[in-house]
Amino acid sequence: MNKLTIFLREKYLVITPILLIISIAQLEQYSQLTTSGTFGAALRLSIPILLAGLGGLFSERTGIVNIGLEGMMIMGTWFTAWGGVLYGPWYGILFGLAGGALFGLIHAVATVSFQVDHIVSGVAINILAVGAGRFFNILAFDDYEYASSTASPIVEGEIGRITLPFISGGEINGSPTSNILGSLEEQNIILLSDIAGLLYGVTSNISYFSIISLLMIPGSIYLLWRTPLGLQMRSVGEFPSGSESLGVNVYLMKYTGVIISGALAGLAGAYLVLEGPSVYLEGQTNGRGFIGLASLLFGNYRPFGIFLGAGLFGFADALQLRSEESIHGLLIVIFLFMFILTARNIYQRNIRSGVLSGLVGLAFFVWFNNSTTIPIQFVYFTPHLTTLIVLSFASQKFRMPKSVGKPYKKGELS
Repeated sequence: MNKLTIFLREKYLVITPILLIISIAQLEQYSQLTTSGTFGAALRLSIPILLAGLGGLFSERTGIVNIGLEGMMIMGTWFTAWGGVLYGPWYGILFGLAGGALFGLIHAVATVSFQVDHIVSGVAINILAVGAGRFFNILAFDDYEYASSTASPIVEGEIGRITLPFISGGEINGSPTSNILGSLEEQNIILLSDIAGLLYGVTSNISYFSIISLLMIPGSIYLLWRTPLGLQMRSVGEFPSGSESLGVNVYLMKYTGVIISGALAGLAGAYLVLEGPSVYLEGQTNGRGFIGLASLLFGNYRPFGIFLGAGLFGFADALQLRSEESIHGLLIVIFLFMFILTARNIYQRNIRSGVLSGLVGLAFFVWFNNSTTIPIQFVYFTPHLTTLIVLSFASQKFRMPKSVGKPYKKGELS
């Protein structure tokens, strides 16, 4: 079986809903499900999740559980606002990265050097970050107009955006070019226009920060699987005593992984500030650090899998900006997805999971058949529901590093 077949089989949980959504979107009342605006918003909303998930990947590949990603993101938001207010948005990104890395270092000192339980340390980081954010904000912006204990001043300046010329209608030397993807989307050709809308949404008016963030995917793959440093980091997450016997500095690799983890989480916080309201706000992360951990599990500890999980959540989150009629179409999408999942579970003789997924799917079908719109509260809960469904019924086998979460002292045998 070739690698493409294996990849498609493992990622059907993402591919199947996408195909179902495209099919449902052919009905006029549900057409907003696959517009370029929806896909563009989905990309922007998924990137903080992606960066947090990649942060968790680096930490756990070296054997350290990092549930403190949320707190590191919080520090990323505050340090970004502080650096951005003082020096501009690009410096804000560097400050946010450094703020997340600083709290990653704290987590590393606690878990690696002092052997504190990883979960306890992560919870402490999350609690500490909330209080530290408010304290730092009062301390740094006390004399600034329009600042408060829970909000910073506005970061002036922009990161910059780009639209691809000829493909998405960008400009060359101030002159507009053709918009091939936009034209295809307007043709309403089955499947082709939906794919064009997807590509148009992610190639038009995209910020340089988004491009940098997406480059973290191949960058992570290259660092972890194509470099000696990455090999050493992964080895200490699997067999630290064996790695030490071969001359690997286990503590250094663990410190490196957790600090990189914090830096990426801080970068996620920076994105929330600069691609959002351009201010630090208390509660701005809204649990995205924990969703990043969910995307890490969904992606089976692989960067591209993390991107697919983050994209699924981002798409569900983007639907909050669409009409209630369009989101109503998601009910039948969930039903069809559950029907396929039920058939697959029964085929694999996993009867209990098949019955459970079938009952859930039937409930969504009854809801869809007896309603024309859905409550606004469900709209806000859509991204969280999507995450719960995917994680609850995912049948892929997670391949965690063997020594993740286990304390290690230098010189001991595993």
